[in-house]
Amino acid sequence: MNEEKLNLTDNQLLRRNAEELLKKKQFKMNLSAMETDAVKLLHELQVHQIELEMQNEELTQANETAETALRKYTMLYDFAPMGYFTLDSLGNINELNFTGAEMLGDKRFSLVNSNFKLFVAEESQSVFDRFFSKVYSNDSKESCEIILGYNGNPSCRVYMEGIVTGDDKQCLLSVVDISGFIK
Repeated sequence: MNEEKLNLTDNQLLRRNAEELLKKKQFKMNLSAMETDAVKLLHELQVHQIELEMQNEELTQANETAETALRKYTMLYDFAPMGYFTLDSLGNINELNFTGAEMLGDKRFSLVNSNFKLFVAEESQSVFDRFFSKVYSNDSKESCEIILGYNGNPSCRVYMEGIVTGDDKQCLLSVVDISGFIK
């Protein structure tokens, strides 16, 4: 190293020392810049973490609101004093509430996929067929009175209203037992 320095002129030696000093300063500046970048990155990560925590809180609140609404409408649907049915275009029962199952005289899960027409008394079959046909052809609310019965045993006289829903073309049917009102 000393031999190299001895062979260099004063200007060359000065230049070499200046370059070494500059390298040290740049290294320190790079460390300082890296520290600044790390601080900025840490700040961004902390802000992002807080944003995620806030979004999580909003989602939790939205979930609680949805759960409350689900409980409310489940109670309203399942325990309504009238029968609610969702029928496909062939008359098969896709959904029903507890009152509807009680009117048909069976458990709810047993009635899903059964054809509603099986529970219409023979003397009311033609009335129900006209009603069901009108519901699907008019796309408007229709109503009728029929007698429900199974295996030739009439069970109750009912008033029903039905309407077909939008894209899925299912019939929403409400059924009220009017046996006690007709003398």
